[in-house]
Amino acid sequence: MSRADRSVRRKYEFIKANQKIYDTRMMCRLLGVARSGYYAWLRKPNSDRELEDKRLLRLIRASFEASQGVYGAPRVFLDLRESGETCSKHRVARLMRENNIRAQPGYRTRRYVAGKPAELIPDLVKRNFEVSKPNRVWVSDITYIRTWEGWLYLAIVMDLFSRKIVGWATRSTIHRDLVLDAVMMSVKERQPRETIIHSDQGSQYGSDDWRRFCLSNGLMPSMSRRGNCWDNAVAESFFGSLKKERIKKHIYRNRDVATADVSDYIESFYNPERRHQHLGGVSPEVFETTMMGA
Repeated sequence: MSRADRSVRRKYEFIKANQKIYDTRMMCRLLGVARSGYYAWLRKPNSDRELEDKRLLRLIRASFEASQGVYGAPRVFLDLRESGETCSKHRVARLMRENNIRAQPGYRTRRYVAGKPAELIPDLVKRNFEVSKPNRVWVSDITYIRTWEGWLYLAIVMDLFSRKIVGWATRSTIHRDLVLDAVMMSVKERQPRETIIHSDQGSQYGSDDWRRFCLSNGLMPSMSRRGNCWDNAVAESFFGSLKKERIKKHIYRNRDVATADVSDYIESFYNPERRHQHLGGVSPEVFETTMMGA
């Protein structure tokens, strides 16, 4: 529907809403529309395209609500396309815009200056985040989550091949056991061999316990430069998505509630369902299944 058509339709709707108050002939004359057109519209107020828009809008709302308000137009469009719809991405974006359906806004990106290389552990990744097979390169990082009980710290391990979170752990303190718990889960699930595990220069990743565990379990530690988040950008990006799509919406009563919500996000949404543009619009688990079965 063109802008002119929408303008005429709004005038017809105004006349219909006020026909018991004002004379129809007078309103048509003042609004510059023909009475014959108005009466024809009354007999068929919704065009075929408008009816189709209403049907699509129901599907859009269903996709948006299923993502818990996370998906914008591009990912909603992929949902519709996967279900067999043939509408355009621009039409989806228009319907979402006109009906005030908006994804949760993100966080501003902080600026960092280049730091110095780690003295003990080299950077084996060097911002090469494109990986052709599973378990070639993992990345790990830590973030914090506010609760009424105090801070909750979250450590994750991600496989760069599929962006899947293969291990994670939470604790009330930022002790080295936090990252060890996360990598233990990863090792148990993936059984790596000669896998690079990349992190920032946090003290937890520089501990003797961390290095001993990695070397005895088929992992080769790698560290980014000091104070440079871009060297571990994919892990930072995951935390941005987690906070935008889930944590920002809540104030957690205690750490247990926060941990349960993080678990739900990772295990029930992010890994199996959340679409990634980097992966061609599919989730990490679907990407792994598809690529490994090819």
